Amino acid sequence: MASMENRTQVNAFILLGLTNAPELQKSVFMLFTIIYLITVVENLGMVTLISWDSHLHTPMYFFLSNLYLVDFGYSSAITPKVIAGCLTGNNVISYNGCVTQMLFFLAFGSTENWLLATMAYDCHATVSRPLHYTTTMTTRVCAGLIIASHSCGFLNAAIHTGNTFSLSFCNSNVIHHFFCDIPPLLDLSCSDSYTIEWVLFIVGGFNAFFAILVIFTSYSLIFLTILRIRSLEGRQKAFSTCASHLTAVSIFYGSTIFTYLQPSSNHSMDMDKMASVFYTMVIPMLNPLIYSLRNKEVKSAFKKAAWRQRLS
Repeated sequence: MASMENRTQVNAFILLGLTNAPELQKSVFMLFTIIYLITVVENLGMVTLISWDSHLHTPMYFFLSNLYLVDFGYSSAITPKVIAGCLTGNNVISYNGCVTQMLFFLAFGSTENWLLATMAYDCHATVSRPLHYTTTMTTRVCAGLIIASHSCGFLNAAIHTGNTFSLSFCNSNVIHHFFCDIPPLLDLSCSDSYTIEWVLFIVGGFNAFFAILVIFTSYSLIFLTILRIRSLEGRQKAFSTCASHLTAVSIFYGSTIFTYLQPSSNHSMDMDKMASVFYTMVIPMLNPLIYSLRNKEVKSAFKKAAWRQRLS
């Protein structure tokens, strides 16, 4: 274990960002600012709407409101710093700032991983056991699942962040990325990171594998239930109940796997950055569109809120 003196030789890091071309900085600034503003309005707006309309006080929307809060935090951990760097040209982040950014990024990302598994189980309960749904997904069960998701997410983030920053950074302070992520920081370390990498692989792999196992099992049971439905209309209705969740799951894990699980020989830093933009900025913006803004119940609640606002 490196001494504290060695670990603090680097007091700040330099983020190389997405591009070094000055002519592109303004375009990147405008694009990311628009994406972040849409993300904030969509996610916080949906949380407000769900809490306001009593017709949306169901387990599904309870889980969705937590997902939207996580997406807001997920994006906010990364995007404002990127926007500020594009605007001012200052891509320096302090050591403590880097620790904080990584901790919250991993915490919200890990929590979303568990929330997607929780929502898959909720879909299974809705489609496969509709008559027992109210007794299965009680208020206590829903609250317990949310607390467990956040607890697992922040525990996972604390382990990953603690292990990463227990290493020494004394060779270089230039991070080949636009935020403090684990792989580029491990590349900067002048310590032996073999044990740390294995710990990160085992802990992170368990979190991802268990969540994907829950999602796969839930959807396998859902599809078996759908196949037993005789009417075409019934099948379509059952599938549409969980189709949006399956779409979001595919996008989230597809982009994550592309970034972290491809062979090292195929790794391209530019491609990794683009994939990172997608799952750190674009997915939090897309989730409200995928889940709620095309939903009839949400549209009805939005119309009622707009009508009340107009009358007032």
